[in-house]
Amino acid sequence: MFIDEVTIFVKGGNGGDGGVSFRREKYVPRGGPDGGDGGKGGNVILHVNEKVDTLMDITSKVKFIAEDGGKGKNNNKNGKDGKDLIINIPKGTLVKDLKTGRVIKDLKEFEESIRIARGGRKGRGNAHFKSPTNQAPRFAEEGRRGQERWIKLELKLIADVGIIGLPNAGKSTFLARITSARPKIADYPFTTLQPQLGIVELEDYKRLVFADIPGLIEGAHSGSGLGNTFLRHIERTRVIIHLIDISATDPLETYHLVRKELTLFSSKLSEKAEIIVLNKADILDKETGLDIAEGLSRELSKPVYTISAVTGKNVKDIIKKAADLLDKENQEKHSCTPAQHFLSPARQGRSGGDGSDEMGKLLSY
Repeated sequence: MFIDEVTIFVKGGNGGDGGVSFRREKYVPRGGPDGGDGGKGGNVILHVNEKVDTLMDITSKVKFIAEDGGKGKNNNKNGKDGKDLIINIPKGTLVKDLKTGRVIKDLKEFEESIRIARGGRKGRGNAHFKSPTNQAPRFAEEGRRGQERWIKLELKLIADVGIIGLPNAGKSTFLARITSARPKIADYPFTTLQPQLGIVELEDYKRLVFADIPGLIEGAHSGSGLGNTFLRHIERTRVIIHLIDISATDPLETYHLVRKELTLFSSKLSEKAEIIVLNKADILDKETGLDIAEGLSRELSKPVYTISAVTGKNVKDIIKKAADLLDKENQEKHSCTPAQHFLSPARQGRSGGDGSDEMGKLLSY
């Protein structure tokens, strides 16, 4: 399960109180005050850790309180500073103040940190308060309380590739086929109740992050089905794989229904690079499947591919296509060099089978 929203209480440690003491040594009857300062309270820090990809670990605890500073001691010895409390969070976490709703920080980069609750200031010892009129102050300054607040952490799932489609289009099966992710899979709609992440390692040391977005239905942009909660997860994906059940009564209508929901939620979603894939090709004979793909391709004037997530047929081709689109986007961002040539669409499958030898060299699982 992928938890993408959590509310927690954070509090910096209290500053340590200043010490009240007096120098007591032989032959020094009036040594004067020597109470040390208290220690500073520890801070609460949010830190983006590359080994963390969900907010799951944080949900087991509600309150996060840093260590208090130690009390000042005699001989002008200061109290120990409280240790900072570091909360590891995934990249892409949005931090909000629960009371005001204000966005505090959008943490987008690995190793990025933010102090979310400041530790309390240390109290000064009685040595600071000696004066001509008070040579032996019997008081010290109290440490300040640490900052405290309730915050909400929201994770807009960051993935290179988002897998979308109507419920039961085979998205979870596809993700399980290409990655080590093991989403819940069954033959009924809404099997995926939370976004699922999976990582594909390529032989050239590239790593692609895929996200199985819960099934969309008509009216999802306004809250129908699983609601529009998960539409926002698609916003940060760079490429969309649109899976369609090849056995659907009308694949064209199915395609337009999902595209409509994306557009109604955000016009930017409809502009993302898209790979149209007809899944479950194993339940039809090869010629019938390719005919359906070609017919849909003509209607949309776009390439349409056929795969079987169950058997793995042509799945590597889709991964390679996604990698190519991501490379193209990177090239367009950093230079004006021509984009790489993409794989041929559906009809090439007549001779390509379930992936060429070249695909096997380029990709590994």
